Amino acid sequence: MRAGLAAAAVAALTILGCATTGAGAAETTGSVPPQAAAAQAGPLGSATRLPVPRFVSLKSERVNARMGPTRDHGVIWIYQRAGLPVEITAEFENWRRIRDNEGTESWVYHSMLSGKRTGVVQPRANSTDLVPLMNRAGGDRIVARLEPRVQGVVKTCRAGWCRLIGEGFDGWIEQNRLWGVYPNETIE
Repeated sequence: MRAGLAAAAVAALTILGCATTGAGAAETTGSVPPQAAAAQAGPLGSATRLPVPRFVSLKSERVNARMGPTRDHGVIWIYQRAGLPVEITAEFENWRRIRDNEGTESWVYHSMLSGKRTGVVQPRANSTDLVPLMNRAGGDRIVARLEPRVQGVVKTCRAGWCRLIGEGFDGWIEQNRLWGVYPNETIE
């Protein structure tokens, strides 16, 4: 019975078109910062009343990705990368439908997600060029060159630049080179 209800909810969420775009906030049991809530143009999640869509990150090294929002739905793969940014595109009770940086969608249990903001360096189309990390927003000195798909913690974003910190690097990257933040999103 429960699996049937969950399948109906998945169908309803798909029909309602919950996979929209907009500014993000955090998936936690806490609250959304007022500036993020004000900037959010999308609907609120049915379970959390937080904006949907929004970016969060994977909390654990192993996260089961399921076909639907119950344990009755089979595991279709296992994420093995804590801190990977994902976008919540729908909510159903304690389950979140997420999209990863490759565009793949699945359902995960809410406790496997963190409000910690992270980002993945995105390559330009048809390019494997290294991405410059600058000494400051709009800086004049390169402090590192990052390969596409490098992951880091997003500390702040403003005026088209984000401070990204990871293993062995700390600097500023153009916001449009990160997956895990929305265009023009401000993160304090």
